[in-house]
Amino acid sequence: MLALATRDAVSFQYNESLWEVETGRRDGIVSLESEALAELPSPFANFATLKQAFAGKGLSSKDLVVLSGGHSIGIGNCQFFSNRLYNFDGTNGSDPSLNSTYAAFLRTKCKGPADTTTNVPMDPGNGSSFDNHYYTILKQNEGLFQSDAALLTDKSASNDVDEMSTISNDEFFKYFGNSMKRLGAVGVLTGSSGEIRNICSVINS
Repeated sequence: MLALATRDAVSFQYNESLWEVETGRRDGIVSLESEALAELPSPFANFATLKQAFAGKGLSSKDLVVLSGGHSIGIGNCQFFSNRLYNFDGTNGSDPSLNSTYAAFLRTKCKGPADTTTNVPMDPGNGSSFDNHYYTILKQNEGLFQSDAALLTDKSASNDVDEMSTISNDEFFKYFGNSMKRLGAVGVLTGSSGEIRNICSVINS
């Protein structure tokens, strides 16, 4: 259900489904928020950590770059990037890999490292539209999270960023859809594992 909702939310502005979600799979019998959060890549992660996490799910570094394009839409909370603005690595300054003008702008939004209430668009100036603009701002060192900037620290990933920034939106959507399909195939339950729920939101008694 979440995969379908994600696809439809991203596709809404184009009035068509941007990729097919494979359905009909079995459901798990345990759903823990802590387990889900542990599987999410950290916004503070470096490239090696991100690549290892994706490889552990059978996903490539190109999948990592392509799926990071999801940051073209939505918001980020200050607590997940304010370390790049204030006393980065104990330097009393901002992250040198972050565009200085953009860093100054972000400091006007996030009032300090303890700000947990303020949100900003992940794609400045274009945060409500799903497209490949994320890669353009990333090349300008305006990626919001350390995990965004990390994509530029690896030659192969950086080349993929360049490619994604120059192709058409339609081509990007194809890449994104294919990577989402591969992501959706991770951890599929087969055989007697899990169950087919009678009610989607509740495990069978």
